[in-house]
Amino acid sequence: MHPGGDAVSGIGACILDAEGLRLTPDEKQFFAEANPFGFILFARNIDTPEQVRALCDELRQAVGREAPITIDQEGGRVQRLRAPAWREWLPPMEHVGAAGERAEEAMYLRYRLIAHELRDLGIDSNCAPLVDVASDATHPFLKNRCYGTDPAQVARIGRAVADGMLEGGVLPVLKHIPGHGRAQADSHLELPEVDAAREQLEAVDFLPFKLLNGLPMGMTAHLVYSQIDDRPATLSPVMMQVIREDVGFDGLVMTDDISMKALSGSLEDIAAGSIEAGCDVVLLCNASLDDRRAVAAASGQLWGASEARAARAIAARQTPTEVDIPALEAKLDALISRRGNG
Repeated sequence: MHPGGDAVSGIGACILDAEGLRLTPDEKQFFAEANPFGFILFARNIDTPEQVRALCDELRQAVGREAPITIDQEGGRVQRLRAPAWREWLPPMEHVGAAGERAEEAMYLRYRLIAHELRDLGIDSNCAPLVDVASDATHPFLKNRCYGTDPAQVARIGRAVADGMLEGGVLPVLKHIPGHGRAQADSHLELPEVDAAREQLEAVDFLPFKLLNGLPMGMTAHLVYSQIDDRPATLSPVMMQVIREDVGFDGLVMTDDISMKALSGSLEDIAAGSIEAGCDVVLLCNASLDDRRAVAAASGQLWGASEARAARAIAARQTPTEVDIPALEAKLDALISRRGNG
């Protein structure tokens, strides 16, 4: 439990992953005890549709509730579901370019189809839209995952992405709050530092997040905005205040993966520091069972405002609207110049 607050739900303030295609007995016991808010799947957890459905069932059975299960299914390099069982997608930037003036419509259709695939498996959350604003300086690890260079257009496309998923019964995760586009380093490997003035950040980087601040969940950026604070946003109470007050985002804020090399220190200290800074939930990926135990303990339980945000996020899950999937596929094909990739 977080110091100074009483947890009502007993739900852990963390999102965790599994080692393989099915849960081990130790994982089942641990998840039952830790009761994480949700789970995330990676390529190592994916084989066949039947296997993924079984794994999702096991994860939810372990915690005894319909816990959200998320995934990174952007398309391009960041795509956990692959052919032949699932569609292959162009990188987002390429898909936006191929659709031209119809980019919003195309990206809505793309993510409505992705949502259909995810819900069929029992996955009800996706780490998208990514509304980081690209520039010439954006690091290659991120650039073709972006939607464009104009913040207002990026926000419009982000809204279309979110709408497509919500209507398909999948919760969107807005990332990377409050903006990763200026980073010239890969936060998986090192800590990026952005020295742009706050006025520039508010006019460009923060703007899409402000325009989409009503979405149910968001993910932090592991980078330093040196003109505002000297700590990574994930660990910065100052940046969390920017996110909550200036950006106006009052959805559930999860960290990006705290095992990324951008953050230094023990996983337990990073987890505790993230919660202290104002994050609601800690995301830990690709760690040992012992590390997962330690982070679950350090993260504590959801309480107070975080518990309320978690409840609102869960309440935002919708029953998918009925759609004609072949018709959507045909419409999307007609919108883009490169056929057969969406």
